[in-house]
Amino acid sequence: MRFFGLKTCDTCRKALKSLAAAGHTPEVIDVRADGISPTDLEAIIAAFEDKAINRASTTWRGLSEAERLQEPAVLLAANPTLMKRPVIEKDGRWTIGWKADVQALYLGD
Repeated sequence: MRFFGLKTCDTCRKALKSLAAAGHTPEVIDVRADGISPTDLEAIIAAFEDKAINRASTTWRGLSEAERLQEPAVLLAANPTLMKRPVIEKDGRWTIGWKADVQALYLGD
């Protein structure tokens, strides 16, 4: 299991704590510190398209209108903190966010 997020993100911290309590030990990739590999970025875009962009983020609000019109892959390559978090990959399956459906998948609820 690989966990893409930010160590400063409250949702990511809550998700990691819940995953640990359920017995998971994900490989954590901090998108700000570690970045996103081109291969992973391609897989994330393929799985979620423009839903991978967090349009409520501070980073998004700081972009110009021209920047906002760029393709998701270009935006995330230049600004990895724009990614909606967390993104979790397990056995080739990708999930995004930490809503009830994702929690049920990983926590068995």
